[in-house]
Amino acid sequence: MDFASFRHLARSCVCPLAPVSHRAVGLLFLLLAFALLTSALAAQTVHETRLENGLKVLIKPDRRAPSVVQLLAYRVGSVDEHDGITGISHLLEHMMFKGTPTVASGEFSRRVSAAGGRDNAFTSRDYTGYFQMVPSSKLSEMMALEADRMSHLVLSEKEFATEREVVIEERRLRTEDRARALVSEQLMATAFVASPYRHPIVGWMSDLETMTLADLETWYRKWYSPGNATLVIVGDVDPEEALKLARQHYGPIGARPIPQRKPRVEPAQRGPREAVVRAPAETPYLLMAFKVPSLDRIDGDIDPFALEMLAAVLSGDDNARFARRLVRGTRVADQAFASYGMTGRGPALFMLGGAPARGQTVAALRTALIAQIREIAQQGVEPAELERLRIQYVASRVFQRDSLMAQAMELAGLEMVGLGWQAADRMLDRIRGIEPEQVREVARRLFDEDTLTFVTLDPQPIAPRRPGVGSAAAQPNARH
Repeated sequence: MDFASFRHLARSCVCPLAPVSHRAVGLLFLLLAFALLTSALAAQTVHETRLENGLKVLIKPDRRAPSVVQLLAYRVGSVDEHDGITGISHLLEHMMFKGTPTVASGEFSRRVSAAGGRDNAFTSRDYTGYFQMVPSSKLSEMMALEADRMSHLVLSEKEFATEREVVIEERRLRTEDRARALVSEQLMATAFVASPYRHPIVGWMSDLETMTLADLETWYRKWYSPGNATLVIVGDVDPEEALKLARQHYGPIGARPIPQRKPRVEPAQRGPREAVVRAPAETPYLLMAFKVPSLDRIDGDIDPFALEMLAAVLSGDDNARFARRLVRGTRVADQAFASYGMTGRGPALFMLGGAPARGQTVAALRTALIAQIREIAQQGVEPAELERLRIQYVASRVFQRDSLMAQAMELAGLEMVGLGWQAADRMLDRIRGIEPEQVREVARRLFDEDTLTFVTLDPQPIAPRRPGVGSAAAQPNARH
């Protein structure tokens, strides 16, 4: 039976609201599928090499389909930016499609499409990535294209002026015209005072409006070098042949020194912080964040893994505590969620949020959300409750590896935050080992009100939409 069949079997057998006997059978099948998946995936070795110019190459064969993913990740994102140039990593990502001396503007994606593939790019706080998914026979062509723009990007004033306006419009549509996005942006800006995580990935509007082509050229030359990148290849490839192609296309690129990154340490928060966002919206909204530890090494403190499971206990599925108690039970919320960013190059937050139900207030929702954590701190969690959510958590991450793209993203992401690709399975092992008392302990110890930041949305009347605004023609470049 193939991976997809096991996934379908496991999902069809597990139902949290089913009778106990059915649930037990479902979990048994899920564990069987998980064991077989883990065994099969473990056999797919990752081959790691570093070229002489500093480029790290990770190759993971996966021969289930005649396809391959190439993901080139640069260890530069909004965390590396400073006041005056926020959003520059994202803007450069856009400009990477504007051509080289041998590939015209827009030609990159046309060639990928002609090869029967698809491509895209993304910018995060921690890194920037460029990927193509193509038939395996086209890997060499994709490497040639990607290596070309690593060192030969043409940055013209005309293209820059146009693309900067695209990003400005993107910020308007995706942040400034969306009330909840403004709340999220305000939360990060309020929670952090020194960490660059306080800046939005898209950048502040004033920085975008005053950014220059010279700023972009400096950023490109500073960070887009082999020693600051990791090349990930996942799919139907022979590792030796794929490495040979990597040496052929990327090897000739000259090495350049990587600038030293100065630490920008977030000072201790000494009291709760609060902000209000007034924006056009239909309903109020609340977003809260506690400062908590992040994962800096796999065999270090257990707290990050316990926090990950605490988030699952609170809102891991439709039968977790928030949905069961606050949405369907007391009906204090129309929506409630918890999330935790375990990995990253900056400090971590444990977030709670949601929208109050009709007739309820944001204050009541805030009290109810915190009360659920306080209850766990006092009474703990039931072993069966934790086990159900832990099985779902681990299985979902194993099933994600059905996707070539998800595998490439996992490898690249772990490399970019400094944990290393080898951490993937070890992280799951540590999650499997979390005990109810450890979840209770982090709930008791880490949720100090002095580290709390909360932002509320005060909804304002929504103005009638102007003709043409929000239409397909008004949307920014959908590629990014």
